[in-house]
Amino acid sequence: ALLKSGDDVVIPDNAYGPGQEFARHELAGWGIGHRFYDPMDPTSLEAAIGERTRLVWLEAPGSVTMEFPDLVALIGIARRRGVTTVLDNTWGAGIAFAPFAIGDASGADGEPVGVDISVQALTKYASGGGDVLMGSVTTRDDAIHQRIKSAHMRIGFGVGGNDVELVLRSLPSLPLRYEAQARAGRELADWWAKRPEAAHVLHPALPGAPGHEHWRRLCSDAAGLFSIVLDERYTRAQVDAFVDALKLFRIGYSWAWPVSLVIAYDLKSMRKCPRWPGFVVRFSIGLEAAPDLIADCEQALAVLRL
Repeated sequence: ALLKSGDDVVIPDNAYGPGQEFARHELAGWGIGHRFYDPMDPTSLEAAIGERTRLVWLEAPGSVTMEFPDLVALIGIARRRGVTTVLDNTWGAGIAFAPFAIGDASGADGEPVGVDISVQALTKYASGGGDVLMGSVTTRDDAIHQRIKSAHMRIGFGVGGNDVELVLRSLPSLPLRYEAQARAGRELADWWAKRPEAAHVLHPALPGAPGHEHWRRLCSDAAGLFSIVLDERYTRAQVDAFVDALKLFRIGYSWAWPVSLVIAYDLKSMRKCPRWPGFVVRFSIGLEAAPDLIADCEQALAVLRL
């Protein structure tokens, strides 16, 4: 809807992997260029925006590695350059922070700093059941709305009424589920921070995590999602054995389900400049009791000590 042949889009290096692949293949095949920037360095975004840039993609926090960027600075750069901003707000779910009025910050025109477009994978928190594939695109700009609406109609996108019903049924419980999963996620992240097997715990609400100061300034809560970087002495086989040994956590890419999920990643295959050595394990906390999940992690760690 917003890009044509000859335009380009600027994407954070820690963006959702399939989104990066979409830019590298489908968009490239349509003559739409892309550039990557370091979301933790606003000057990197400034340098990445060119004369043909029409869209800046933002994620808060980044996929898997959970860095929380300085959204106010990044949005300000795009606004000064006259480039539309779109934020993947699935993690925030409309609860952790308001994407169209971020914090108390105001722009040069006195208006609240905010993105032009907010997108969410409704598959995650809005649905909450792990059984719906759906997304949303929201904007307060009428001109952008008309462009997206027209493209949507011409392409013929649609969703099933029964799927919509499932999402609507889940929305009233969204704040309760978000709070419960965020609380349990923080409890597990704190536990992992004390474990010698974890070199780093990547949770925006944890002091010392990348971008914690930005999270603290803008957010009122944090989703039940975090990652750990296991000590680099562990091999991929050992990391996989640890994941396989978990009993309550199921192996899966998605998150925000009632059931807790876990998945292992090799950062070297995902990032141009990985910040940490070692393998990353991402946890999505469901609705199980936090002490039970901690006990599950503790028993699974036995395979790393063999």
